[in-house]
Amino acid sequence: MLKELRTFLAVARHGTFSRTADQIGLTQSAVSAQIQRLEESLGFALFDRQGRSATLNAAGRETLARAEQLVALFEQLHQQPGGEDFSVPLRVGAIASVQAAGLPDALVELRRGFPQVRLRIVPGVSLSLLGMVDAGELDAAVMIRPPFALPPELVWQPLWDEPFVLVVPAQVKGRDWRRILGSEPFLRYDRASFGGRRVAQFLQAQAIDVQDAVEMDELGGIVQLVANGLGVALLPRSRPYFPLPAGVRAISLGEAEFRREIGMVERLRHSQAAIVQGLLQALRRSQR
Repeated sequence: MLKELRTFLAVARHGTFSRTADQIGLTQSAVSAQIQRLEESLGFALFDRQGRSATLNAAGRETLARAEQLVALFEQLHQQPGGEDFSVPLRVGAIASVQAAGLPDALVELRRGFPQVRLRIVPGVSLSLLGMVDAGELDAAVMIRPPFALPPELVWQPLWDEPFVLVVPAQVKGRDWRRILGSEPFLRYDRASFGGRRVAQFLQAQAIDVQDAVEMDELGGIVQLVANGLGVALLPRSRPYFPLPAGVRAISLGEAEFRREIGMVERLRHSQAAIVQGLLQALRRSQR
């Protein structure tokens, strides 16, 4: 039944038999036949079928986590028990600022508690990492909270939040952030990212027209551009970039302050839940 379990996981991930068939190299009828054999063996249906879609029912959702565990355990049979190669894989996505600060300390602590874990850290922006968790390609991701509701199959675990400040070259005088934003070249946090959307929403709410000079996602790069005198930027007070380098200063937004929330997203049920919870707690302790 291992083959049928793998196909079941694929259908749960891709949502339709036809899409699953395209992804795993089978015909749609073969995928349907494997799911039917699995359901007959278990004695209950796993999906609610409506047209071409296949939605997990309550029994299917319960079975999904067990199937993931069984497949993961089978994969471990290829490793030498008690030897150096015996390990549990964990795939974690992380945005750049978390990889630079917070995650390294947390991974050291996690390895102490779970020495059998073999970690793979996948970089990316929050939107792409979210999609990879949803598709089952990652066990969890540390990222910016999305500006929309998550699907019911995903769980958001808050970690910390970071206030935005106006970052300016030292030669820019004064602390009137509204005047500075309207008069200096603006280095924009990429609007394709969740953090960049927060900046765009803030500027719209404050009715401030900025003079865009550069738009990029790499926060460290933006800080360096400010240090070189190219313009000013609205950036989160994130640990890897603060304190700011010489020649750069931060201006508080006062009562207009807004924030980005950093957290972890994971699927509701998956085989590495205990280890992911260990990582979550280690990340929270890394911020204290």
